[in-house]
Amino acid sequence: MTDLDALLSVQRRAFTAALPEPPAVRIDRLRRAAAMIRDNAKTFCAALSQDFGHRSLAQSMLTDIAVPIGALDHAAKNLRAWSRPERRPLPFPLALLGARAHVEYQPKGVVGIIAPWNFPINLIMTPMAGVLAAGNRAMVKTSEYTPATNAVFEAVVGHYFAEDEVRFVSGGPEVGQAFAGLPFDHLIFTGATGIARHILHAAADNLVPVTLELGGKSPVIVGRGADIARTTARVALGKMLNAGQVCLAPDYMLVRDADEEAVVAGLKAAVARMYPTLLDNPDYTSIISDRHIARLAGLLEDARAKGARVEVVNPADEDFSAGNGRKMPLHIIRGATDDMRVMQEEIFGPILPIRRFEDMADAIAQVHRRGHPLALYYFGADAREQRYVIDRTLSGGVTINDVLFHALPDDLPFGGIGPSGTGTYHGRDGFRTFSHFRAIYSQPRLDIASLAGMMPPYGVFSRLSARQKIGRARRRKGGGQDTDR
Repeated sequence: MTDLDALLSVQRRAFTAALPEPPAVRIDRLRRAAAMIRDNAKTFCAALSQDFGHRSLAQSMLTDIAVPIGALDHAAKNLRAWSRPERRPLPFPLALLGARAHVEYQPKGVVGIIAPWNFPINLIMTPMAGVLAAGNRAMVKTSEYTPATNAVFEAVVGHYFAEDEVRFVSGGPEVGQAFAGLPFDHLIFTGATGIARHILHAAADNLVPVTLELGGKSPVIVGRGADIARTTARVALGKMLNAGQVCLAPDYMLVRDADEEAVVAGLKAAVARMYPTLLDNPDYTSIISDRHIARLAGLLEDARAKGARVEVVNPADEDFSAGNGRKMPLHIIRGATDDMRVMQEEIFGPILPIRRFEDMADAIAQVHRRGHPLALYYFGADAREQRYVIDRTLSGGVTINDVLFHALPDDLPFGGIGPSGTGTYHGRDGFRTFSHFRAIYSQPRLDIASLAGMMPPYGVFSRLSARQKIGRARRRKGGGQDTDR
């Protein structure tokens, strides 16, 4: 096993010795990171398919190659603007007397990245754009479910980075536990909420700040005036991407009674158009492991046992009982109830429960029963209803009349809230997440402490100065004149 403490020490010594990390050095690292992915794109995609049993080449090129390269290039392009010192105003009369204040964005040091298996390149290299832009070093713990992809990272990283800049380590739960317990300067974890609790406990011993990107049950609300054909086509696309193994995938749909039949028919038609066959279709991805297939089968069995009607979307009527490389068709669950596991756990696969709602207040109440999700999707043409939903729910992000898209723009923050995560990254927000906001105050030659009545022995002027501050604060809050005597 890699000596993690020794590796962290090597990176931290290098970081300290190199301070300050100028923009040119950071930009060079970002460009090297993009080149590492770009130069080895085909090898990475082949490894991804090997890890999954089968994974769509076109999908991998989009989600795990193009997206992180875009994030790294965006950071390199904008880094100088992001890292400029920011002037901050001072209270009267400090600025008039010559005092100055600003904030500088400094790197934190060594950042740990614990990666998931579902997008094992994207969800390493996209947050790394912020890590490197901020001037940090990076240590990455890869997922034990993607050994082939991990091997590519470990084989190529040395051609682009020194060991004291970026390093990848692999291994099972024991390595992951040891990694999470290292005294990093920041740690980002992407994965399941249950594991996140252990990550937080491990990081707490060293007071390591943590960014969590988790998931939860992201709802689709089909509102007034929604185009059902367009809605179901877009939901089906988001649900079938990576065979539903996406933290942002639509987890369940909320529909009015009158719309349910049309929604189910629209989903089936959309799947048939995209995937007329599934077993030998190169565009459709397999489930990552037998363990995850068994978990999904358990969700379906539980739903059936509790009265749900399960409709399998199998356009070519293929036989999925034989060995099929772990491919699984979409299962629509009708009549899903709160006591079913599919309405309690994040699904992370091609299973889509549909629930009815009476009015929008009922729909929102159902969303609130399941904790704040990573994403919320609203489809509809009623602007007032749309605003009603946004104002009365909490989620990591929102996409209107589509799914997933709020997570794509580099300049929109990406992250969850509560059980779906904490902290954000992407673009400027990622740069700031992995930076230390350092306040710099410059005092003039004037003895401001004495002029402000702050220097003992305290006298009338000190009391007058304090009273004036209290009076101004009251007036700002609408409290009227200061009557304290």
